[in-house]
Amino acid sequence: MDPGLRRRIDALWRIESARIVAAVARIVRDVGLAEDLAQDALVAALEHWPVRGVPDNPAAWLMTTAKNRALDRIRQAALQRQRNLELGADADARGEHFTPDGSEEADQELDDDLLRLIFTACHPVLSKEAQVALVLKLLAGLTTAEIARAFLQAEPTIAQRIVRAKRTLGEANVPFEVPRGPQLRERLAAVLESIYLIFNEGYTATQGDDWMRPALCEEAMRLARMLAGLMPGEREVHGLAALLELQASRLHARTDAEGRPVLLLDQNRAKWDWLLIGRGLASLAQARSLPGSAGPYELQAAIAACHARARRAEDTDWEAIVAAYDELAQVMPSPVVELNRAVAVSKARGADAALPLVDALASGGQLRDYHLLPAVRGDLLLRLGRTSEARTEFERAAALARNRREQELLLERARATLS
Repeated sequence: MDPGLRRRIDALWRIESARIVAAVARIVRDVGLAEDLAQDALVAALEHWPVRGVPDNPAAWLMTTAKNRALDRIRQAALQRQRNLELGADADARGEHFTPDGSEEADQELDDDLLRLIFTACHPVLSKEAQVALVLKLLAGLTTAEIARAFLQAEPTIAQRIVRAKRTLGEANVPFEVPRGPQLRERLAAVLESIYLIFNEGYTATQGDDWMRPALCEEAMRLARMLAGLMPGEREVHGLAALLELQASRLHARTDAEGRPVLLLDQNRAKWDWLLIGRGLASLAQARSLPGSAGPYELQAAIAACHARARRAEDTDWEAIVAAYDELAQVMPSPVVELNRAVAVSKARGADAALPLVDALASGGQLRDYHLLPAVRGDLLLRLGRTSEARTEFERAAALARNRREQELLLERARATLS
């Protein structure tokens, strides 16, 4: 096959696969089977298009092929069970043959299918790890190999996780639907958390040689934008989109030419993506325009916006950031939030005001294995002139860190205390 055509098909599949799987899942009511049938349509395209040419509407061709294969599967199953009457009912309900439909009604139907797929992939019957893997596979269109590389895990491990997840959904008879009432809030939180976890792993990789994996950030932003388009009235959906875009605006400034981390206050802000900042601020404004109170993603976006609006590090409104962390601690109590608040306090009111806050967190023991606790404490001690203690803290932080780039940065800070 011509390499250019293969790249074109791969790009198309990455964009359209979620919609195709979602539409087929509505027909067969089985996410695992839906993905198999969608893959069959992709294989058919790879076989036919190099010979017959790419159709005028390749996305519609893939959708139609996948839907017709789903109908064939239903008919075959019905014949095997000799349930001809039910087969007729299925045919009446679904239509004997699908043809491409470019109407607004069809677009709305596809949007509804995507929502169903997102909520099904994040069903609480699945573990958080399984939800993330399934979201990346079904909605982001990543291959199993790409997911394995992204999380530095063996491909068979990821493949088994995805297979088990789809089997679990089938065995639990999870309905292919958007939940209603109180369940919607609970499940939406799981959906947002999965997207957030994907972004965070890309923004600051927990392990490996690279500090960032920008491809994961891109996929998470794409999913957040998709969700914002599907659920425009949900305040926290826009809050998450704002947070991811504002954070991602710094990606190009977060490492130097050798791939070493560059901390926020040391970054060259000319390298920030001001288009992304504009989009993030617009998403934040959209969230604030909706009824209800600010949730954790919107509040974190507000903190990121304080940084984004400061053209120079010294222009940062640290008191506003402290106030935002105060509010965040109310809606999402967490020792990590308190640690981040302590950093803001140190910038707004001095290291001596923040050190007791960090010491209290250290004595609490909840963050004993969290490398950023000794890293923050080391920074505060260094600013207070207690270099020997600071060096010990930086070395302890390096020992706890699992990412090689982060370890190197912390050890470099430890060595710097000697000079």
